[in-house]
Amino acid sequence: MAIAVLKEKCKGCTKCVKSCPFEAITMENKIAVIGSACTGCGQCAEVCPFHAIEKTDDSKADADLSSYHGVWAFAEQRGGKLMQVAVELLGEGRKLADAIGCKLCAVLCGSEVQPLVEELFEYGADQVYYADAPELKQYTTDAYAKVIHDAIEQYKPEIVLLGATHIGRDLGPCLAVRCQTGLTADCTKLEINPETGKMMQTRPAFGGNLMATIICPNHMPQMSTVRPGVMEKAARVSGRKGKLVRLDAHFADNDIRTKVRKVVKTAKETVSLTDANVIVSGGLGLGNADGFELLKKLADCLGGTIASSRAAVDAGWIDHAYQVGQTGTTVKPKIYFACGISGAIQHVAGMQNSKLIVAINTNENAPIFDIADIGIVGDVYKVIPAILEELEKQQVQ
Repeated sequence: MAIAVLKEKCKGCTKCVKSCPFEAITMENKIAVIGSACTGCGQCAEVCPFHAIEKTDDSKADADLSSYHGVWAFAEQRGGKLMQVAVELLGEGRKLADAIGCKLCAVLCGSEVQPLVEELFEYGADQVYYADAPELKQYTTDAYAKVIHDAIEQYKPEIVLLGATHIGRDLGPCLAVRCQTGLTADCTKLEINPETGKMMQTRPAFGGNLMATIICPNHMPQMSTVRPGVMEKAARVSGRKGKLVRLDAHFADNDIRTKVRKVVKTAKETVSLTDANVIVSGGLGLGNADGFELLKKLADCLGGTIASSRAAVDAGWIDHAYQVGQTGTTVKPKIYFACGISGAIQHVAGMQNSKLIVAINTNENAPIFDIADIGIVGDVYKVIPAILEELEKQQVQ
């Protein structure tokens, strides 16, 4: 919405100036003037006693908005391998597409990654928009944003979904600015309003203490980044086919302002928390970094991986790649062990959908017990060895 001042009605009372929470209104020659800081909240229109301020719809014309159709999922790939978040987006995108009666499409950018097209069809994409160019081999903001924005302008999708990964969190805002639309970040739930047909995007707010549902009714496309590990993955149907649309991927010399000269991979162990069925996670209650060696024994025994709370990462005990929570990775394993973790809302937001939560803590009043399926009040260094001993007995039998 935009705010307009009816000059012939304005009396210069300044009530609108005082009411504006963004200090976006000034007086010039006793006439209210709306500045660039205006957000269109309408507070000034409500307090004006002379009805000299009105809200106007500055959105694209209805005919323009009605030309947008289809749900697009950004098919993030690295080194020719499809990221699991792309499969999750296709699973959620299918539900949205079916709800509004449109096609589910995937957008793939890269260099010589043609085999992924067939993979996307098998995961449910009705149509794949594919941009193939040497400049797209490594992700750069300029290259990917240009190609996908040009495609959006040409084919006009109604909804665009991206994973809330390092790439998605960089690419999403750039696309939203170029498309002059909104973007809801880190969504944990998406659904279609049956009355309006618009997407309702739910995300944690105020440190995870409440959930906010956001809509973008007057601009297209509706855009969201979705947390990895939250949505159900699409089922793969071998041999499924779809339509391939090749995108123009030609760049001028000044289109890409950054160049990837070299990719240096770190030697540290690769962590795949989103794919793990068993996660053994530790917090400050471990007392020191050595505690993760004990957790790793349990994780190895159960075929899982270790993880941590933010507090343990901040203490320097473990790498950020292992962090679970609102500022880390969102996980949904079959079993989640929370060892020495108090249960701060930010951590809970990243693991509360685990099928079975086992909490081990010396503090019987720790908030983690409120969501745990099994709670053990005790010392981690006594409880876990006892669990390992019992598991060894079961293996012997």
